[in-house]
Amino acid sequence: MEEASKHSELFTGEILDAAETRPWLRSYAGVAETIDYPRVTLYERLAKTARENADKVAWEFTVGGMTATYREFLAQVDAFADGLAAAGFKEDDVMTISMPTSPQGIIPVYAVNKLGGVASMIHPLSPPPQIKMYLNMSRSTWALTLDAFYRQFDEVLHETPVKRLVISKLGDFLPRGFKLLFWLSKGRKIPKVPPDPRVVWFSELQRGSSAQAPKSGKGPDDTAIVLYSGGTTGTPKGIELTNLNMIAEGMQVSAWGKLEDGQSILAILPIFHGFGLGVCVNAALMAGGKIFLIPTFTPESVAKLINKKKPNVVVGVPTLFEALANNPGFQKADLSCLTATFSGADTLPRATKERFEAVVREGGGDVRLLEGYGLTEAVTAMMATPMDDYREGSIGVPFPDMLAKICKEGTQDELPCGEVGEICVSGPDVMKGYLGDPAATRETLREHSDGRIWLHTGDLGKMDKDGWFYFSLRLKRMLKVSGVNVYPTHVEETLREHPEIQDACVIGVPDEKQVTRVKAFLILSDPSKASPEMGEEIKAWSLGRLLKWEAPREIEFRAELPRTLVGKVAFNDLEKEELARLEAAGKP
Repeated sequence: MEEASKHSELFTGEILDAAETRPWLRSYAGVAETIDYPRVTLYERLAKTARENADKVAWEFTVGGMTATYREFLAQVDAFADGLAAAGFKEDDVMTISMPTSPQGIIPVYAVNKLGGVASMIHPLSPPPQIKMYLNMSRSTWALTLDAFYRQFDEVLHETPVKRLVISKLGDFLPRGFKLLFWLSKGRKIPKVPPDPRVVWFSELQRGSSAQAPKSGKGPDDTAIVLYSGGTTGTPKGIELTNLNMIAEGMQVSAWGKLEDGQSILAILPIFHGFGLGVCVNAALMAGGKIFLIPTFTPESVAKLINKKKPNVVVGVPTLFEALANNPGFQKADLSCLTATFSGADTLPRATKERFEAVVREGGGDVRLLEGYGLTEAVTAMMATPMDDYREGSIGVPFPDMLAKICKEGTQDELPCGEVGEICVSGPDVMKGYLGDPAATRETLREHSDGRIWLHTGDLGKMDKDGWFYFSLRLKRMLKVSGVNVYPTHVEETLREHPEIQDACVIGVPDEKQVTRVKAFLILSDPSKASPEMGEEIKAWSLGRLLKWEAPREIEFRAELPRTLVGKVAFNDLEKEELARLEAAGKP
């Protein structure tokens, strides 16, 4: 199909009433228009897959190569649930899971769900202040992390509701030989967990209990997962995702990407992210596929893995595909195994798409790098490019049962084709709401005149007459750093806690490797202390309180910051100023 840029007639100025006409259905490539979602819990849907695919491999842990069939995986989930129940975990309890992509990270998600609890997912490298914030926001009474991160939790647990801390070791799912190698290389450097009455070991819970865990009374519309995002205001919010949300997203993705039983997917993205948990893990488990669990990513290791294990589906962010395309090992790999590749979480540069596809063709493969669109408030991806089609600059069309339209900002009035407005979405993927924040929920989830609940995304875009959508920009302040959401407001609030900082403004600066890097403009309480050394001290201080993607990589001290007419910091002026400086220096 010719590119959309050659088809100006696609933008006709006509109002299509997209929710009713669903013009995008004409572009579906052998995908059902609607899916029958079972009215069950996430655990119950997994159990169905396990019964139908009992002897097929559910996951392989790429560190050491241990595997589990679906029968074994379900038994692991059941045993962990029994162990948790015996240790006192009850229905409605919340467990914060702070784990890399690993068996110990995904087993508890489904075990907690079986017991009627909620899994709150956070980054395993979260610094203590963020751990405290998330534990309190979710009201977690349980937490799970690796022994290597015990001290970060121990520092703040006394200021949270957490009563029990489950500790796992990476070696819990390593073969005996690999356990020894890991201990010699890294394990012996990890400080021992001291005696602590709050601690219960993952390995002990995994042995199960003689008493079987009671059946949960939860249903499809109850909260199953809490993920975190800046919401539409740019300040951290917990996003409540129901059993139905997770099941629908998983079944839609597997149908769209033709991920069927027996096919395999690389789970490279972290499980604290909707993209990692919802697509790389849960979608495969809904379809009976095989997951390669990858706790840490390097282009070299993934290139070797693809060459050796022959996965079918690779899902990632643009920087991941850029890194793979430039990797000599990937360039020499046999890529004929690939059946689908999807990029999301950030805008896919045309050059990255073309470079990756060229490398795949040279490696004997024949797939397009498809782009999608989504947000954590709808689990993750809820529209994507069809498997056999492409339009320049488009983020694709909505998944089955998902609706989308373009509305005039701040209203429910649908705009004509081609006009830029707010992207609004509706359907079974849309969140239950923001945790403990009914005002923000009402602002974001609105009932329109058609009686449906619509999620106002805070993103601007347009739609053509065929129902293909095009992303323009974000209304909310949010940066994408290596595919990770960074909220300037949160970074600024953290920086202002530094005793030497009077005020702060954070912007995104173009970066060759990360697409965007964080730069902070700071006013010091004592301007005479501004120096390169102070800048480095503040950077180091920030890394102790923010994720590495959030912490500023560049700092500029100012005597004052530009202001709007109402006195707010004019961050747009700083962005324009920085871009002009880069252009003058001849940098992209």
